Amino acid sequence: MIVAPSIVNVGYKSTNFWVVSAGRSRLLVDLGWWGMFSSLTANLARMDIPLCEITHGVATHFHCDHAGAAQDLKNAGMRLIVTEDQVAAIPLMARHAKAADHYTEISLHGNLVVRCADSRALLATLGIAGQFVHTPGHSDDSISVLLDGGDVFTGDLTWPTFATEDTMELVMASWTRLRALGATTVYAGHGPVRPMPAA
Repeated sequence: MIVAPSIVNVGYKSTNFWVVSAGRSRLLVDLGWWGMFSSLTANLARMDIPLCEITHGVATHFHCDHAGAAQDLKNAGMRLIVTEDQVAAIPLMARHAKAADHYTEISLHGNLVVRCADSRALLATLGIAGQFVHTPGHSDDSISVLLDGGDVFTGDLTWPTFATEDTMELVMASWTRLRALGATTVYAGHGPVRPMPAA
């Protein structure tokens, strides 16, 4: 049964990580900073969300502040959802990690790889009505998680007024795509919740 989900921010270090819950079914959108898994688990506990109930997680893109704790979460029992557009980006994270980052490299094994076109059926198994949308502009592997109620988790998709000449076309196309699919409220990777930017 599909119910209206609740949304809780368990972020830290100026980055938002969103728990989307439908009853006891929980999806974590963006997966923590590398080397700071304990901060994520502390915030989950503070919000009374048991780590064991985070059954699935998805990164809006594979950068250290949005997917850094993905393998730590996998090791704790979470299933990592990866879109086909993101698979190639996963190994690239390790190239940027230094020993001081305490990064747990993400294994390519055991991940649930889906096409964005098939994401609605996957989310329905979690009791969540929505879909993944490929929204390049910040990075080629960027996706947004769009719920049917209009809430959209955009990660670091560049706000239109901050797009550069080089990225403007991609950024605007991504925002246009989200708007056409019914997005109304933006839950970004950084900053407050706000309405969709004007067309």
